[in-house]
Amino acid sequence: MRNVRFIDLFAGIGGIRKGLEEALAERGLQGECVLTSEIKPYAVDVLRQNHPNEEIRGDIRLIDADSIPDFDILCAGFPCQAFSAADKRQGFADTRGTMFFEIERILKAKMPLGFILENVPGLLNHDEGNTLKVIKQKLADLGYTVAYKVLDASAFGVPQKRERVYIVGTLNGTEPNLFFPQKPLVKLSSVLEKGLPVSKSKFVQNLLAHYSVDKLYGVSIKDKRGGKDNIHSWDLETKGPLSAEQKKLLNLMMTERRKKKWAADWGIDWMDGMPLSLKQISSFYASPDLKEMLDDLATKGYVRLEYPQKLVKGVGENGTLFSHRVYDETKPMGYNIVTGKLSFEVGKVLGPNNIAPTLVAMDMQKIFVPDEGGIRRLTLREGLRMFGYPDDYKFNISEKLGFDLLGNTVVVPVIKAVASRLIDSINLQLWAMALQANFKPPIQIQRWDEGVSDLYTPSQMNN
Repeated sequence: MRNVRFIDLFAGIGGIRKGLEEALAERGLQGECVLTSEIKPYAVDVLRQNHPNEEIRGDIRLIDADSIPDFDILCAGFPCQAFSAADKRQGFADTRGTMFFEIERILKAKMPLGFILENVPGLLNHDEGNTLKVIKQKLADLGYTVAYKVLDASAFGVPQKRERVYIVGTLNGTEPNLFFPQKPLVKLSSVLEKGLPVSKSKFVQNLLAHYSVDKLYGVSIKDKRGGKDNIHSWDLETKGPLSAEQKKLLNLMMTERRKKKWAADWGIDWMDGMPLSLKQISSFYASPDLKEMLDDLATKGYVRLEYPQKLVKGVGENGTLFSHRVYDETKPMGYNIVTGKLSFEVGKVLGPNNIAPTLVAMDMQKIFVPDEGGIRRLTLREGLRMFGYPDDYKFNISEKLGFDLLGNTVVVPVIKAVASRLIDSINLQLWAMALQANFKPPIQIQRWDEGVSDLYTPSQMNN
């Protein structure tokens, strides 16, 4: 039986490939990657560690489709930032968003039996659903039957809540079934190593002086937004001692600075987290000592005086629209919270009996876990386990680069489940047997999931 050939585009560290290979192996099939494309140098380094005998090509835009060997399945975790709520969500207006059209180009030239695409859930409602509509139409125009669904990794046996949309398609008219039974939730403790050195940094010592380890589980440590599940710099008094009234004032400011009514008061377009004037603050916090309290907070560095920001819009030289914020020095100054989201050495401490939130590249280095009565940074191996990679997966890379790669990778067990449904839908096992035997007459193919038979000739299956 010949190998099932596939290509791996925007490969990252090879998570989609890994899941597909596991699904193939479960059905007695051998995968063969005939093209890997990835541009990030340290991701390429990890790919070479795990696939040392393969050539890895770079920018997909420079790859001639005719130079790609024939293959059966296309895999692509195409760039998600253009559709992510964490980014500006420019979609196809962003160069990263146009990478889908490179996928379309290769599908059109090679017409494989099926494909697996992965992206952020924001793709579904981007541009009021028009982006997804374009993608579906492009794939349908090529003759593919398409299914898509948002799946949460925590339902597939990994201790991380990570929702992603999976788009699969087949040429034989069969729509893959993407409805899966939920597996029991797996606790974080199942992937944690034990007995590793805990952090003794000044910040961690101060944190543990204020809170016991178990009181930190699931709590964010940042000067942003607020809420009961958040520890701020003033709670820890990192910049100097504060009175209970000053802490109350800061908590109120944190909430109030997000309200849209202040934008009208300033005469600017609303922005999340704007400065507040002394007059504005006095409307929700009455105290004869307010000015003195605010000035003390500013001296210690908990707040700062700044101008509100106005929104500037325009058209660039290439005709694209742009917008950005600049300080409006025609307005009076106001008080604003100083520190931002990634302020501290520790961003969140994960509880061993819970699951992790969605792990993203920008803050993975600030994820801590309990160990031996203290806390320490999540290790790269623990990070790999939280994405379902096996322990023999090579990942010899610096911590900083490794966490960046992990924050952008896929969850292997989810890919395996999706790939399994795709394999069953396009009947890869019987198809590979037919090619190996070089059958001439039409052969009957049984769809394993539905018990329905269809007739295909080898040439039809090859096309």
